[in-house]
Amino acid sequence: MLFSSAIFLFLFLPAFLIIYYLLPRRWHNAFLFGASLVFYAKGEGLVVLVLLVSALINYVAGQLIERGRRQAGLWLSLVGSLSLLFYYKYANFLFDSVRGFAEAFMLPVSENLTLAQIALPIGISFYTFQGISYTLDIYWGRIRANKSFLDYGTYVAMFPHQIAGPIVRYADIAPELSERTTTLEKFGVGAERFIIGLAKKVLIANTFANIADTIFNARPDSYGTATAWIGIVAYTLQIYFDFSGYSDMAIGLGKMVGFDFKENFNYPYIAKSIQDFWRRWHISLSSWFRDYVYIPLGGNRVGNVRTYVNLMIVFLVTGLWHGASWNFIIWGVYHGAFLLLERAGLGKWLAKAWPPIAHLYTLLAVLIGWVFFRALTLTEAVAYLNKMVGAGPELAERLAYPPSFFLNGEVVVTFVIGIILATPVYHVFQQFWLRLQNRLMRTNAHYLFDSAYVLGLVCLFIMSVMYLAADTYNPFIYFRF
Repeated sequence: MLFSSAIFLFLFLPAFLIIYYLLPRRWHNAFLFGASLVFYAKGEGLVVLVLLVSALINYVAGQLIERGRRQAGLWLSLVGSLSLLFYYKYANFLFDSVRGFAEAFMLPVSENLTLAQIALPIGISFYTFQGISYTLDIYWGRIRANKSFLDYGTYVAMFPHQIAGPIVRYADIAPELSERTTTLEKFGVGAERFIIGLAKKVLIANTFANIADTIFNARPDSYGTATAWIGIVAYTLQIYFDFSGYSDMAIGLGKMVGFDFKENFNYPYIAKSIQDFWRRWHISLSSWFRDYVYIPLGGNRVGNVRTYVNLMIVFLVTGLWHGASWNFIIWGVYHGAFLLLERAGLGKWLAKAWPPIAHLYTLLAVLIGWVFFRALTLTEAVAYLNKMVGAGPELAERLAYPPSFFLNGEVVVTFVIGIILATPVYHVFQQFWLRLQNRLMRTNAHYLFDSAYVLGLVCLFIMSVMYLAADTYNPFIYFRF
């Protein structure tokens, strides 16, 4: 079930909220846990058992660590959680890679040696990392284990962050699992955030997705260099508004039921270095790797060579976390290489450089990296990069996809809006709006402005629903992750 679907917006969510607020508070976690399992099982069926097994493994591991069997609990969590993740996400990739290498080096491989395609449970990367962070925090003495499997299961299965993040750490919401407040004001803030995220996903990301998917799936001889750049710019905006839109919806849904999830994006496309980009992009993921991989490896306290190795390990694993393919691995190593260059001296130069130059460098590096991230194979990625620089196969006499095929009035306006909203313009508007409200609080005029803002949100929601009702393109990019 997707947040941007009619069944969620008009059936699941209203029914859930009505029942949730009618129930006594002592039943909130039980109902949230059960509703989350229904939410997951609607699309995944019995694969919901994988989520429950993962949750049970880390719950038991936490209890073992709490009772003094520290090593047993830690190994149960790491081996159990990562075994599930490896089997469902990486077994086919490893098998195909080994078979491919064997065939490349002309080693004997039996044709009968095959591995059936294993379905990837949606969100397994998110709830695996959440479980591991829970047990590691207990192991390091940062938190106490939760004695209630119901409360812990609610944390793991909670539908707002279940299938698309952000990666919510148990330590951040532990107090709210036992006692949380739900006010009309907090619910309103959550609804506002959800509507904004829905609009980002449906009105902006989906428009760019249609363009990017059309171009990336087209034959290389059917479009030219200009169209290739349109495609990758469209994907650059699509992935930001899709990821950040889902994070906004998750944060909003969390507030509706009393939880405060941390921010996950902070205008990454205004970054002036790759290091700065990763401080702003998918913050819950980059901070997870920092705290649970980079720092335990020694971080930057072990000399330059080891620090570089640690950084490269982190970004190699970051690439693998996103998906089981060589493209994701190369994408991770690619970003890691830029981090090494910046740490070796490029970062100091960028800090002193004219800001537009640093910004252009970062955007170009990120944009090229997205080619590897979006293309399905390494061959396709290389072919697309060739197309971007004017190389590649000879073009057809009549191009199927010239730039004019995509750049109609609606798309141009969406590009302009997307580029503007990828900057802190909305944040500046929000601050202006708050200052204006404070000035008008002593008059009746603020009611008019508040009403206008609420009406604007309602219109935004109606527009999003209209786009969904019109069967506009609505892909779910997290199937690959």
